[in-house]
Amino acid sequence: MPISEPYEIDGVTVGTTELSIVSGTTTLQSIADDGVYQLWVDAGNMVKGDEYVIKVKEKVEGTGGTQKVVFQAVLTDVQSEVFVTPMLILINGWDMTLTRTAGADRAFDASIRKVA
Repeated sequence: MPISEPYEIDGVTVGTTELSIVSGTTTLQSIADDGVYQLWVDAGNMVKGDEYVIKVKEKVEGTGGTQKVVFQAVLTDVQSEVFVTPMLILINGWDMTLTRTAGADRAFDASIRKVA
């Protein structure tokens, strides 16, 4: 199966408004391109006192419904390692987001990788 990187952000500043990593903006998305996805985040600009929330959202079924959180992680303080989500099967209207909940706005690099 081919591996691709359909979405990425490079040096995008994240604040208290939820940012879609898919679009690189605060306009949240509902992507219906199915596949097995994994999010990689370089949070190396974070410092003591910073806190950011990563969310992966998806609709349970494809004929409506509401996006709900299927995976969530909180990054706090200094981050010296790359953060990686588990691989998730996404299909019905998904998005991956990043939001600051404490500290200062920071620039992030992120990559959404697709296996199938």
